[in-house]
Amino acid sequence: MPSSSDVVAADTARHDAIRAATRRFADELVRPIANELDETEAFPRELYAQCAALGLFGITVPESDGGVGADVRSYALVMEELARGYASVADQCGLVELVGTLLATLGTAAQRGEYLHPLLRAERRCAYALTEPQAGSDLASLTTSATANGDGWRLRGHKLWIHNAPVADFALVLARTDPAAGHRGMSIFIVDLDRPGVARGKKERKMGQRASPVGALFFDDVTLPATALLGPRGCGFHSMMGVLDKGRVGIGALAVGILQDALDASLAYARERRQFGRAIAEFQAVQWMVADMAKDACAARLLVHEAAARLDRGQKATLEASMAKCFASDAAVAHSQNAVQIHGGSGYIRGITVERLYRDAKITQIYEGTNQIQRMIIARELLAS
Repeated sequence: MPSSSDVVAADTARHDAIRAATRRFADELVRPIANELDETEAFPRELYAQCAALGLFGITVPESDGGVGADVRSYALVMEELARGYASVADQCGLVELVGTLLATLGTAAQRGEYLHPLLRAERRCAYALTEPQAGSDLASLTTSATANGDGWRLRGHKLWIHNAPVADFALVLARTDPAAGHRGMSIFIVDLDRPGVARGKKERKMGQRASPVGALFFDDVTLPATALLGPRGCGFHSMMGVLDKGRVGIGALAVGILQDALDASLAYARERRQFGRAIAEFQAVQWMVADMAKDACAARLLVHEAAARLDRGQKATLEASMAKCFASDAAVAHSQNAVQIHGGSGYIRGITVERLYRDAKITQIYEGTNQIQRMIIARELLAS
């Protein structure tokens, strides 16, 4: 039987290999076209397929279902390294991870074969449809409904700001199946987006992460078969909330990647840029900014990895995941702003990496639960202990 030190060494070796492989991919294939993708707002179809081929989709999904079968720490490493290349690509990896987790844990063999396996091979694209005009942070106000219709369902409602809505082949849609039961009366449905009655809104023009498209979905009496129900009826809210701790670990790691890229760019520029006869790296004002970037990047990474480790041990990680996501995203926004400041006038010019990082960072404070909601969760968990 291997000793605990042998297990730790094996895990460390696997984590190092996953980080190194993802970093090479990000440096060689993602980073060189990041600004072009940002400018054109084009969905990165080729990179999407290459992520799947490299095994970056379904990091924690079991190998028997076409995933990698790795741990949440590995997922965090992949998200960080992809975000160092371009956050929109990491965003796609995170979306596949959440949808893949739900399909793997709740799906029947037929559902996994039809949706999960081709999703992980990049043969189908997914969306995760929760948010509505009056139901964002407050999902209890969700109004999309699914009513029994013979041996199937009839879906009505409107979702907005849905990642991949303009390009997805199918969506996991949260809908009310028992209005009187509150959040216990919500269920998840797998909806093919080419079904009659489904309409897509325009692709939104976003501030940042522009190559990860967002739009609305409309469901006008969409007829669904009984097999469209994912998991038990009435367990949709709990199931979708159940993957959010992992999702927040992923967004925290993505924010760490943005922050690390901002630090690397700032250090390089500070060494090269000369003012008053010397490199600006010699000025204390600049030194303090990069010092704060470095310490917050390290702290954010440790928070993300601690939350991931708790999930890998099968422990509750709601507090740790919310702390990691909140701290990392706040740090990414603050320090990508400082990276622009270090670059001076050039940092304000489109096509300069730090200008894109500043825009890409902002959404990390909003999606997967706003940072105001994260602070509420943190306080609730502390006061309940």
